Amino acid sequence: MKVLEVNVTNFVELVLNSEKPVLVDFWAPWCGPCKMIAPVLDVLADETDSVLIAKINIDENQSLAVEYFIRSIPALVLFKDGKVDKKLLGVQPIDNIRQFIQ
Repeated sequence: MKVLEVNVTNFVELVLNSEKPVLVDFWAPWCGPCKMIAPVLDVLADETDSVLIAKINIDENQSLAVEYFIRSIPALVLFKDGKVDKKLLGVQPIDNIRQFIQ
């Protein structure tokens, strides 16, 4: 499955109303560590069907970053049943992220 591009317009539909858990990567194009984690998320999106993987550009969707208290990026936020379940900050090895989403 492909990493979903999420924004203010489709956030409720794709993340909050999702039947599956959703791992959301809060990122920005100027963020070096965000660029490092992107290929890892692509791999995870291809290997799992139990969790959706999504990205939110905080420069274009500042209200979502504020609403979910994103203070540094990359920030991985796992949503379950429309609510924040847990957060993981910074670049992480793929095995840490696999464990985080289980």
